[in-house]
Amino acid sequence: MSINADTESRLLNRYKLTTLFPDTWPHNDHGSDDSEEEEHEQVNVGGPVQQAGVPGSKFRNINRHASLRSTGSIGPDSIVQKDEADPLGMAPSVVTELRKRGVPVEEDLKLRNRFMLSSTSFSPALFLSQVHQEASTEDLLRGLDYLSRSIEQKSASLKVLVESNFEKFVKAKSTIDNVYTEMRIQGGGEAEQQPPSSPPTPNLNSTGRRGGHARLSSRSQTHFRNSSAPFSPKLGSEVPMTPTKKNALTREAEYGVLGIKAPLQEVVIKAEEVWGPAIGGREKEETLKGVLNALEQYGETFKLGSVCNEAIKKNEYDSVITCWKKANRGAEQARSVADLAQRTGVPIGERDAQQILIQAKAYHDVSMQVESFKQDMWRRLKSSHGKRPASVPEEADKEVHLELIGVLLQLGVDENPIWEWLNSRSLYLKDRIARSFERARIEIEILRRGLAAAYNTLDHKESARYLRFAGSTSGSPLAVKDLPGEMDTPVILAFWEKVLLSFRTLLDPRAGVLAEILEFWETTQNFIDGRAQNAFSGAVVDAGTEHLELEPDDVANLRASALALVEQLREAIMAFFTDAPVDDLSELYSPIPPTPITPDSAGGKGLGLGGVRRAFTFDASAVPPPSPARGEQWEKFAFWAPGANSLSGAHYLGRVLVLVGVAAAGLAGLNVVRQAHAGEGLKLLVGAVRERCIQALCASLIVDADRTKYLELWQRSSERKDLTTMPEAFRSFEERVLAGFQKIAYITEASGTRGSQEVIVPPPAKLVQAVRGVFVTSLYKMLSGMVKNAEEDRADTNGIESDADGVTVPFDGGVGAEGKGRLDSGKKSLRILMTLSNLSHLRMEVIPHLISAFETSFTVTLTEEGKQMRDALVQIEARLFKHYVQPTEDLISILIHDGIHKTSWAPVAGQRPSNAKQYIYSLLLHLVLLHTEITTTAPTLLGQILSHCLEHASEIFLSTFRDAYGFYSLPMLMQATLDVEFLAQTLNQFTTEKAGALQSQLYVVLDERTDDGCRAQLQGELGGMRVVLKGLREGTKGGFGCFKKERRGRDGGGGGGRAASGSLGGSGGSAGTQG
Repeated sequence: MSINADTESRLLNRYKLTTLFPDTWPHNDHGSDDSEEEEHEQVNVGGPVQQAGVPGSKFRNINRHASLRSTGSIGPDSIVQKDEADPLGMAPSVVTELRKRGVPVEEDLKLRNRFMLSSTSFSPALFLSQVHQEASTEDLLRGLDYLSRSIEQKSASLKVLVESNFEKFVKAKSTIDNVYTEMRIQGGGEAEQQPPSSPPTPNLNSTGRRGGHARLSSRSQTHFRNSSAPFSPKLGSEVPMTPTKKNALTREAEYGVLGIKAPLQEVVIKAEEVWGPAIGGREKEETLKGVLNALEQYGETFKLGSVCNEAIKKNEYDSVITCWKKANRGAEQARSVADLAQRTGVPIGERDAQQILIQAKAYHDVSMQVESFKQDMWRRLKSSHGKRPASVPEEADKEVHLELIGVLLQLGVDENPIWEWLNSRSLYLKDRIARSFERARIEIEILRRGLAAAYNTLDHKESARYLRFAGSTSGSPLAVKDLPGEMDTPVILAFWEKVLLSFRTLLDPRAGVLAEILEFWETTQNFIDGRAQNAFSGAVVDAGTEHLELEPDDVANLRASALALVEQLREAIMAFFTDAPVDDLSELYSPIPPTPITPDSAGGKGLGLGGVRRAFTFDASAVPPPSPARGEQWEKFAFWAPGANSLSGAHYLGRVLVLVGVAAAGLAGLNVVRQAHAGEGLKLLVGAVRERCIQALCASLIVDADRTKYLELWQRSSERKDLTTMPEAFRSFEERVLAGFQKIAYITEASGTRGSQEVIVPPPAKLVQAVRGVFVTSLYKMLSGMVKNAEEDRADTNGIESDADGVTVPFDGGVGAEGKGRLDSGKKSLRILMTLSNLSHLRMEVIPHLISAFETSFTVTLTEEGKQMRDALVQIEARLFKHYVQPTEDLISILIHDGIHKTSWAPVAGQRPSNAKQYIYSLLLHLVLLHTEITTTAPTLLGQILSHCLEHASEIFLSTFRDAYGFYSLPMLMQATLDVEFLAQTLNQFTTEKAGALQSQLYVVLDERTDDGCRAQLQGELGGMRVVLKGLREGTKGGFGCFKKERRGRDGGGGGGRAASGSLGGSGGSAGTQG
């Protein structure tokens, strides 16, 4: 429920409160309320109202003019109010405001009356200095308007009252005079006649009447009461009166008013309370007129405080400066007046004194506000480290620190704001570097520990599939279903993204801490050279001449601060890359000294370490413990993600190293760094970071080289059906890793920046040699893995070959499986065939290409390594080739040996053989199966393998015929010729010089084991044998037609002809040619 100001004032005064919502009930001083109630009761019963210690009657304070009333107080019933509203309309209660300020108005009534406008002792100066000591000039002007309106309203009301009731006032006066005369004459009796000295005619309107109760009438007086003597009861005159004399106009009866004295007194008091303030204000009027004149004369001076306050609130710096200058000019004028009076010895006049006081008050008010404003400007200046948004296009390049410095220079300061701002900025950057690196290292270490804890559960086969990412982005399609477009696992990529983001925040030359350092020195250099001061206005230059230039000591300190920032940044980067992971995270906290721009550096509980408050992206209550030592290489590097592959490592570390190189080049380009010859430290930084990154990447490549065996999916290449995806995947992987090594080693993307020549140098030979060794090792490990994939048997409990270690992909035996490009990896022979094909491709194309790429990237030659690699490939191919053909060789040996040694092999004497023996058909049938397997798996190996089989068969023929029989008859010679020639002519496409030479030796052996007669007879049988061989070839065309091939200028029977010619002379040659 809302209450008006009058009710609020009476409540506060009644209960002596300072607020309507007190916390405790106020102390009741001496039971004043009870005494007041008792006094009121005495008045109501008509008893005596005089109080001890108060001289004279209460009516002695009543006068015709309110301005002439006595200031004496007669207690709680005095006509001067206990409290009243603020005449200026700013507060509901004057006493309440004074009580808040500790003024003892309750104990000292005279002091209280000096603040009451209804009292004749009212003091305007005291009133304004105490009640309105914090009011501004604008508030006083509003109060003056309020007071003027109140006076006009009450004067108008009084005038209307008198004019409308003038006749009633006249009639009332006549009636009172008549009643007074009658009571005077009739109530006294004979003993109380008028004394002789009294005028005989009781003319009540006579001005010569000596009675103190004489009533005067004047139009100029609006007050109808008079302080007559009869209304002033005498002390100690309480004499018992009889009813007959009670109304007599005698001294004892107080001239007839004794009976109505108490009611009249109440009426007088009420009337005084109602009309007194409105009709008695001459002194107040004069005082207020003086105040009004002073306000009119010095109105602008009075407004300075309020104008300055409004300007400060609105951040109107020009207005604040204008107010400060006006206050200074006024103070100088007042000071000159006082100095003149002191020099001349002439007393200061009232007007001059008034001017001095007003100017002093205005200067004090403005100076206090300006001092507070300057403190705020200092605080804002020391924390202004950036550009403000432009309010208009013309202010797009206006920096806030220049504006604040200009304001401070115009207001006048003892310290140099330029130096203070530059020094605070260097402290801010120092704190920023420490906090940023601290936060980054802690968060990265937390992520690293999480990856290290999960390293034992890392699936290397699953990790190897990310190595195929290089092939998916290099233009070589991989026929792998659902291949993820990622370089590594999501958690590892999150780690690398965190590292990259942290370094971008720190070393981005456009938006990172590095940009702020470069901008700081550029700004500092501009201030040192005086270029930045050109942005100040003429007013700033005129006002701040003393502080526009930096002192030599300040310049030296700023140079030292800039070098310290560069060194701090260098050491932070160096520590991140060269330090090993820490076990105690508190070691990563750096002590931050408390400064005005780091108020929270001493508080907080961040992680419970160091007593500093931090805001991290992880749960500080669940920090993982240090990872246990396993002897892994990545345990030495705090910046490496445990379990990460070399693809993701090379990609992200290359980008990070570019940031480091650009940052070092930018810092080395600063003239303060060049002058101090501090570029060597930055060059060492780049070299150390590069070396650590190469070391970590080499260790990772060795691990990935062991994983490359999982790149074999036994999936045909989409470009060459005789290859799997393995060679292309490995080539893409190695190319990507080599490109990453090259970017890290030479930091190519940062080499073109300004100042890079001073800090980025080619990698040392030792580092290149390390990369060289790891590259060659990775090739050997890849080859070893391929051989392992091909040779290892994988047999399940059912005796069917399967994939025990997850290297191969199960064969889908359904319809169209081969059409999908999927191989039956369960068959060892197929795996060896594809591996041989892959190795041949690696030896001929892939590895020479990789070696050439390495030589180009690192400007070295790998002549010796290339030769060793080729020799190793030849040995590996020979080993796998032998492994593949060994079963066929064994079968050929058995079939030829057993077939020739059978008793049924030798024809019956006198019988001409007309067909090859069965073991030849069995051998050819096996070669048909072998041909089918090779042509459907690796057709490029068909000629090499079948030629080798033919050579092996020729060797077995030679050794068997040499040992089987001591003498060969004509039928035996004919049968041996048919067997050998039928096999040779059927495999004529795969005949080699070695096979032909072996066949020639075979015929020599047969020739040595017969006689001349058989030789002569054999010559006669050659024509028939040619017909038989031709018939056999025609008859077996359907079964052995796979060995035929389109003629490409090659004499298919050349080998056989040579064999026949070498064994049986000219007739043999003709038989071979016919065949």
